[in-house]
Formats: sequence, C-alpha cells, structure tokens
Amino acid sequence: MTAESTVPPPAGQQPRTAERAVSVLPPRGPVAGRRPPAGRSSRTRRASRMSLPLVDCAAALLGALVVPGALAYPLVIALLALGVMSLNRRARLYDTALVRGVLDELPAVCGRIAVGWTAVAALSPLRPLPLTVLAGAFAVHCAAACAGRAAHGRRAARRPPEPALVVGPVAAARPVAAALLRQPGCGVRPVGLVTDPLDVLGSAEGPKLPVLTTDQETHRAVIQNGVETVLVVGAATRVERTALLRDLAAYGCGLWELDAGSPSYGFGGRRESAGQLAGFSRRLLWPAGGPQRGGLGKRVLDLVLSGTLLLLVCPVLLVCAVVLRVMDGPGVVFRQERIGRDGRPFTLLKFRTHRPASAHEAATRWSVANEQEMSRFCQFLRRTSLDELPQLWNVCRGDMSLVGPRPERPYFVAVFSQNHPGYRERHRMRTGITGLAQIHGLRGDTSIEDRCRFDNAYIDNWSLWQDICILVRTATLFVRPTGS
Repeated sequence: MTAESTVPPPAGQQPRTAERAVSVLPPRGPVAGRRPPAGRSSRTRRASRMSLPLVDCAAALLGALVVPGALAYPLVIALLALGVMSLNRRARLYDTALVRGVLDELPAVCGRIAVGWTAVAALSPLRPLPLTVLAGAFAVHCAAACAGRAAHGRRAARRPPEPALVVGPVAAARPVAAALLRQPGCGVRPVGLVTDPLDVLGSAEGPKLPVLTTDQETHRAVIQNGVETVLVVGAATRVERTALLRDLAAYGCGLWELDAGSPSYGFGGRRESAGQLAGFSRRLLWPAGGPQRGGLGKRVLDLVLSGTLLLLVCPVLLVCAVVLRVMDGPGVVFRQERIGRDGRPFTLLKFRTHRPASAHEAATRWSVANEQEMSRFCQFLRRTSLDELPQLWNVCRGDMSLVGPRPERPYFVAVFSQNHPGYRERHRMRTGITGLAQIHGLRGDTSIEDRCRFDNAYIDNWSLWQDICILVRTATLFVRPTGS
C-alpha cells in the first residue's frame, strides 16, 4: 500500500472523502453536459471515423475477388484486411482530424497494401498463383482503396467547419483566427480566443471573437459550442498553459500547435509537422479523446496477460489465502475504495496484511500503524508484493490496467490534488498495478511530486511497447525487498 507519513489527518476529524474525491477530472461526453456540434450527432461522428476502415475492408474484398479461388480461403482475406488496417492505423491514416488529399496519401496507402499482398504471396495457400494474378489483385485493391478515400474526402469537405478555440496571446491569436475564417474550406471555425487576463489589451485588429480569460469561461465555451479542436499558437503558450490544455484534452478536445511565426524556409532544419491548416504548419499535441488512444490494444493486453497470470498463480493465491486464514483469522481479502480513471471510485482488492484500528484510519492514515508488529509472513507478502496479486481480478474487470498510475484513496486524492500541480491529471488513464514511477523506485513513502511527473510523462508518451517494457522491468524487480 502506498504511504506518506507527512500527510496525517487532523486529529478527530473525519475524512472528507467526498471533497473533490470523485471529480478529479470533468467527466467526458454526456456526463459533463457536452453537446455535440450543431448538425453533427455523436452517431454521425462515429460513422465518420468508421468509414475509412470500412473502405479498406471493401477494397481488400474487391482485390481478393480478382484471385481465382480466393473465396475458398476467407481467413486469408480477413487477415489481409486486418493487416492492412493495422498498418494504416499505425500510420494514422484513419485520423479524420488530418485532412489530406488522395494524392498525398497514395504512396502510404499503396505501400501498405503492397506489404499485405507480399505477405499473402509468401505465406498463404495462394502463393502458387502466378505473379500476374497477384499483381492484378494488388492493383484492384489499390484502386478501390484510393477511390473510396476520394469519395470520403469529398463528403468530408461538404461538412460544416468544426468550432475551435485559439489559445495564445491576443496579438498572435487574432491574426490566426482571421486567417482561418477567411478559409472556411480548412474545416475549422474559431469561436473564441483563450488568453491570459493581462493580455486582453493586446492587438484589437482581427475578428471580434469572444476573449476568454479564465478556465471557467473556457470550459463553458467548450460545452456550449461543442468544441473538439483547440489550436495552440506557439510553443511558449503550450508550456505556459499546460494545466488548461490538459483539462481541454480531458474534455475530449484534439490539441494542435500552430506555427504562426516567421517560417524558416528550410534554414532552420526540418520541422516535425502533421500537415498544414490554412497555410500554418501544425503539429498534433494531443489526439481527440486524449488518453483513450490505444485503448483497445491496451485492454486486449490487459485481458490476455491478467487472465493468463490468474491461471498461473492460482496455487500461489490459494496458499497465501490459507496461511493468512490460519494465522490471522477470517477476512483474508482486504477491500478498499480507490480512485480510478476520470475520478471514478472502485473497490481495490489485496491480501490483508494488517488490520487498521478503524475505518477512519484505513481511509486517512498514510503509513500503516504498528507495521513492525506484522507477522513475518505478512511482511514477506508486502516485501515481495504478493499481497497485490488479487488486483489481477481488478484488471480483468476493467477497474484497473496492468500498467498505469497507482490508484490512491479518496482522502489523499483530494489532499494531493490541492497541493501538487498535475496530480489530478494522473487520472486521465486507467490506474495500474505497476507503472513508470514504480520501476523508478517511487513506491511507498516517496515524493508525490516525482510520481506526478513520471505518471503524466507515461500518459503523454503512451505506447503499447512502453507498457511491455514496464512489465518486463517490473518482473525483474518483483522480488526485491522494496515493499509496496
């Protein structure tokens, strides 16, 4: 159990578990009162996101129809379609926020289709077919995919522009907003400028858009206008308004940094860019939905590994439960309320290694009272982290993930959220059994500020490979006597 002796509860005071405990981040979607933009229901947005994968599925089927006897191998066709879709997803060819032309996407789309058909020709039962037949199927597949994407692009161009907020100094944000309003075909329509209160006397030139100077005004504008795109003008703004930008990402907004300064014209080196918007170079800071990205892959990894581990450690769980029952009596499993993703509470499971004097102590005391009086077996469980094994069931249920920020009790979530900037942003993703902070030694009575930094860095740079690396490093540290 995590602990910190420097945050004791006031004597005789009951824990304020309700204070900011389950509202760590504004809830997403309908819970937060968000309205979808006018004319675009949530069903329409989901259909728009699914249209490109469906185009690729249909294109793969058309390509396979060219091959004689291919329909006798439906598994091969399914694997071809899934493989191409996976490659396209990794290349972000399904990101509807990136508006690209068919010619711009042609090399990437055809290259990934070529990889798929090469695998079919080398590994599938269709490999004895003549190369001319496979080449014809590849050509039909590419033509169908490009035609479908062209139709999707024309349909997307007819949609009304999405409302957006421009974040930055007034002198820089107004010209950017004016340029975007002069180019309605770019797909974005500014509805407000977000700036510092001391900057409201900036340049008055440009469109007369509402100037939002407080976080409350910004959140209200997001909800009332159904904003899903936030444009950040300049890297300095990104650094200065980090807390607000994290909140906007938690609302489900996609964050883009626009280069509104003087262009380098090749003299400053190649800049990392994700295309242009009304002539401004832009870079994606945060995809729409933020921490939800990669959710399916992460969830599949959690289910496969946690289910497998539960089966493998069943004998260990049984032995631990029996020994605890014999030594300490009934109540082998310890249940405690913790705060998970988006500030939602859940019941965490552990083996009981101590018995708190009261529910108040269990909820508000950081260090375990009389920890030195634990039995040797309980100390062994805590030292080897075997007492955490029941949390594999929390992972299977979806309360937690294998990798993520460690969950904490409501009382300490409220305290740390007030005292440590960035603590509440840890709840943008499912909490975990282990995490980046834990493999760097931040367990038990260690710096909360350091944990915030590592946990938020993990979320900001999440990848499935990073999860695998953390799990491998955790396995190597599993039996070290660092405590839980």
